[in-house]
Amino acid sequence: MPKKNNTNKQKNNKKIKQKKATAPKLPKKVIEYLKKTGVPHDIIEHKTVYTAYDAAQTMGKKINEIAKSLLVKADKDYYVVILPADKNVDFDKLGKSIAKIKGKGVKTIKIPAEKIVQDLLRLKNETVSAFGQLHKLPVIADASFAKLKKAIFSSGGLGHSVEMKVADYLDLEKARVGSFGVKKTIKKTIKQ
Repeated sequence: MPKKNNTNKQKNNKKIKQKKATAPKLPKKVIEYLKKTGVPHDIIEHKTVYTAYDAAQTMGKKINEIAKSLLVKADKDYYVVILPADKNVDFDKLGKSIAKIKGKGVKTIKIPAEKIVQDLLRLKNETVSAFGQLHKLPVIADASFAKLKKAIFSSGGLGHSVEMKVADYLDLEKARVGSFGVKKTIKKTIKQ
C-alpha cells in the first residue's frame, strides 16, 4: 500500500507543476470600493507593467495621462502622493504642501522602504494604488495633475488600471492639492 500512496503523491506533484501561471488580478478591495462609491470609471486590463512609462506604452496613452502613485512618510504620518508620471517629486515643495495641510512644519519627508510599504498597505504582489481612502490615508495631488480632464490610475494590481475623470478622483479621495511636481530632466549621453 505505501507504494500506491507514493505514486499518487507523484501524480499530484506532477499536476501541481503543470498548472499555468494566472494573470495578475484586480484587487477585490478596489472593485468593491469603486462599486460602492458609484463613481464612473473604466477598468483597463493590460499586460503586467511595473512602471508608469510601461503603462503608457502598453495602453497607448501619453505619459502625463498616467497618475504616478507614491507612498510618502512625513514625520510620523503617511500620505498617498499623486502626480503626472512625466514629473518627479520636489520633496522640499511637497513638505511645504503637507505642512499647509497639517498646520505645522514637516521636519523629514521620505519614501519608506518597500517592506514598510508592503506591511502598511498589506500588499501581496501588488503596487501602491491611487486610492488612499482604502487604507485610511490622506491623498495629496500635484496641482498640474488636478488640471487634467481624465487620467489612468494604479489599481494596485500589476495587470489592471482604472481610468476616470480627475475631478471625480479628487472628490472621491478627498484629495488636497499642492504644487510639488517638477519636470523630469533627462541627461543625454554624448557619444564620442
